[in-house]
Amino acid sequence: MQEYLSKAKRQSFSAMVLRGISSSFFYTNSTCRCGFFSIECGFFSKFNLVAGFSKSSSLGRRRSYGSHLSYFSHPSNSRFVQKPRPSLRGFSVTMAAAPSLDSSQKMVLVPIATGTEEMEAVILIDILRRAGSEVTVASVEETLQIVASRNVKLVADSLISECEKSKYDLVVLPGGMPGAERLRDSQVLKKIVQQLAEEGRLYAAICAAPAVALEPWGLLKGLKATCHPSFTKKLQISEALELRVVKDGLATTSRGPGTAIEFALALVEQLYNKQKVEELSKALVLRTQSKFGPAKRDYNSTKWFSASEGKVPLVLVPIAHGSEEMEAVIIIDILRRAAADVVVGSVEETLQITASRKVQIIADKFVKDLLNSKFDVVILPGGMPGAQRLRDSEELSTILKEQAEGNRAYGAICAAPAVVLEAKNLLKGKKATSYPAFADKLSDKSASDARVVIDGLVATSQGPGTAMEYALSIVEKLFGQEKAANIAEAMVFPYQ
Repeated sequence: MQEYLSKAKRQSFSAMVLRGISSSFFYTNSTCRCGFFSIECGFFSKFNLVAGFSKSSSLGRRRSYGSHLSYFSHPSNSRFVQKPRPSLRGFSVTMAAAPSLDSSQKMVLVPIATGTEEMEAVILIDILRRAGSEVTVASVEETLQIVASRNVKLVADSLISECEKSKYDLVVLPGGMPGAERLRDSQVLKKIVQQLAEEGRLYAAICAAPAVALEPWGLLKGLKATCHPSFTKKLQISEALELRVVKDGLATTSRGPGTAIEFALALVEQLYNKQKVEELSKALVLRTQSKFGPAKRDYNSTKWFSASEGKVPLVLVPIAHGSEEMEAVIIIDILRRAAADVVVGSVEETLQITASRKVQIIADKFVKDLLNSKFDVVILPGGMPGAQRLRDSEELSTILKEQAEGNRAYGAICAAPAVVLEAKNLLKGKKATSYPAFADKLSDKSASDARVVIDGLVATSQGPGTAMEYALSIVEKLFGQEKAANIAEAMVFPYQ
């Protein structure tokens, strides 16, 4: 690794920290172009990066916090040109350039373990598969099935021992504890990643994993990096950056669940190109400078849950073959962080389902065994044909009907508002939103441009890129704004 770095040409990369000011950057002799930094944008998207965001607690909820920049090494034959507008404030860092990659299919390894952060793992797997990569999910445990940090049960494609002789273009480690420690302690995984670095190929980690795994493996020596705020002191490097995504040489690091989409897209850009990132950003319904709908619309505000001593809300998240795994896991994870009692129910004949991007998830119970349960909230993930299979479940239809008749909350995201709730007449007299391609199926389209819509006891949202906002909005309805803000802060996610 050090030999590679010593031979690499050091290049100056000027990173402007902007406070709500736009600026354009571009590379000469290169098709790589980026610009338009926005304090409002929560994610990487078409010609967008985030320069700051509002953060709660001691940092002050209303003021700009830090900077958000993804550090990309530019081609060695390109001259970096900066054309700032007036009143820009910035700083410079120097990083080694990583080799550019062609657009052919890439081989990616995502290792998982007991205690892995399920949001981070599933977001990485989902987005990299959307990009066209062949992603192998490998368990470092003795079995394929692992129980992640919020008790989501995932099933890997293979054991890590079966991956030792394979060649990968990228290995990316999710965080979570004790998951990151169990990844660190896997000697096979350590050997794979160290060999990858020696051969000049890409490696990455998020959340606790940069500090807990990459650092002790010696793979961050001489590099700038970031990690979850609570692990920053464990990084022994000269400069731990408080940035959401950092790219230095072969290594890419990021901070937590709330930065996982940006992180995954940064990896897509390195494996493929910016055009691929733009295509995915649109499909995921990420915020863009050119199209920025309202974040949330709230109509007919109604109390969702009356907390009594010792009582927690009981939530059902049904899943099916073809459910969108990012949406399902984000909702489950965030609601469990809030201490809701979340039941994952399968509408299939088996508890294990294969989601839309081939992630294997094991439900807690069968929906057919939950007919006598009284849920405070029922939330449906999207994805196709998952939403259709939820619609066609007679048991789930019975639960949803009783939910509406009992004046209890329910909702859906992505395709599910149109495919399930509209089809079951559960949006009558309600404003709602859905995945843009399904908006025409809504009887009332007046709020369909919003990322999250809450009308009384019905909550809807647009897609994978809105799932965190959606889940946090549900937390806010159940537990209050302070709880939602605290969870968002721990996730390193901008939420207002």
